[in-house]
Amino acid sequence: MVTVTPVLRNLSLSVLLSNVPIAASAAGCRLALVLAMDVSSSVDAEEDRLQRGGLASALLSEPVRKAFFSTDLPVALAVYEWSGRYNQQIILDWRMIDSQSALQEVSDTIAFSKRSYNDFPTAMGYGLGFGAALLERGPKCLYTTLDMAGDGQNNEGFGPQLAYTEFPFDDVTVNGLVVNAAEFEAEVELVTYYQNQVLHGPGAFLIIANGFSDYERAMRIKLERELTPPAIGALRKLETAG
Repeated sequence: MVTVTPVLRNLSLSVLLSNVPIAASAAGCRLALVLAMDVSSSVDAEEDRLQRGGLASALLSEPVRKAFFSTDLPVALAVYEWSGRYNQQIILDWRMIDSQSALQEVSDTIAFSKRSYNDFPTAMGYGLGFGAALLERGPKCLYTTLDMAGDGQNNEGFGPQLAYTEFPFDDVTVNGLVVNAAEFEAEVELVTYYQNQVLHGPGAFLIIANGFSDYERAMRIKLERELTPPAIGALRKLETAG
């Protein structure tokens, strides 16, 4: 069992913050949204290509475009990849999505990004800690959401629940995107793990992708739900959508 002491917590957060460059100040945004992509060793090169391409395409889909620009207040977006305890990398630093051209540039950045790591385990607690540091120095918006996408459970270091007690997640909603790439029994186990250990905050929800080839569809549904104004910050019943 891993115990995170206050000293370790402060050290871990300071290390994470030192690896996250300082963002330009921003004001007047309705949502700070961070997307975390799993690049652990269980994700092969083709699956990684599908998730990057799927995310890039989902961002430009008509329902997601409409949701982004549904109000006068823009959305701030950042994307990073995670795997081992010391293996996180920013793909897209904080960007205010305040125009169609900004959204196109963000999609292109993700589509042409290259994987930083490919042979490390699934350190979800550390991945969440990195996301917390990214949110801490990001723009202050009305709401904050972090999305954890992955195809497996934590298998290195402390898990999500300890991360939520040791890092600043009080005002953060953590949603999940489970990539089911195994048999039915494994799917049920992974979904249950995300429901009980990963989802965090009021209205947190889970979307299931049936393999990485289904990543774009699942991501589109999740983004549309998160970005549509009535869904942001509302207390909603936890549900799993396939």
